[in-house]
Amino acid sequence: MNIYKELNKIIEYIENNLQNEIDYNKISQILCTNEYTMKRIFYLLANISITEYIRNRRLSNAGYDLYKDDDKVIDISTKYQYDSPTAFSRAFEKFHGIKPSAVKTNPEKLRNFTKLQFNENINENVSMEYSIIQMDELILYGKGMKTTATTIHQDAPMFFKKMLDLYDKKYGDIDYGMVVYEDRFESDNYEYWIAYLKKIDEFQKIVIPKSKWLKFVINSQNAKDIQKVSIEFYENFLPSLKVNLSPVPELEYYHDGITEFLIAIED
Repeated sequence: MNIYKELNKIIEYIENNLQNEIDYNKISQILCTNEYTMKRIFYLLANISITEYIRNRRLSNAGYDLYKDDDKVIDISTKYQYDSPTAFSRAFEKFHGIKPSAVKTNPEKLRNFTKLQFNENINENVSMEYSIIQMDELILYGKGMKTTATTIHQDAPMFFKKMLDLYDKKYGDIDYGMVVYEDRFESDNYEYWIAYLKKIDEFQKIVIPKSKWLKFVINSQNAKDIQKVSIEFYENFLPSLKVNLSPVPELEYYHDGITEFLIAIED
């Protein structure tokens, strides 16, 4: 399957349904994945969530319609699937910077958000060695920090070092790193945690449910090496892999000088 060709099919489906309700299940079927995985792939390869993309395309077209036609705001809001003219007007002003009522007199301020087009000739030949493992429920004890998709690569190593400096003598080596996503595909809000297998009363208890995992062994515990594998997996390997992700935090298990990079998948 050429992932970029399939993504262009998704774009065409969206274009044909901007004035209708978008069926995410149909979109997921195009990629032969579940909705969770489809949204992750779209977000990574388009650099925008699919929900935001649809919203931006609708508001872009709505601006043109208001300028070209004499439709009322209430009609345009209904046309582009908004529940009320108030919700539409609020979103419209946030996107274009002007109220819908000001379009005729200020058309130069309208923002045009163009339709995406993926390059179907990108080479997808990416090879990564992995295994699939089953793990029972995992109980960890840890501390975390809030971060974002764009800053986690700097924040996580700094937080890890800070926690190691604070607790290494008291509790020993950190066993796990963990990335938690508030909403993996619609929000930039991430959390990064360090965690121990031993019970630590001053730390928060974390329960990782029994799951199946993709395991990638990294012969290093260096943050840059781990980040390199993570980026390679999500941006290049996942789109061609026939698995569905599971909404469980991503884990890094540190032991014996190596790191096991663990991604939860559905059975």
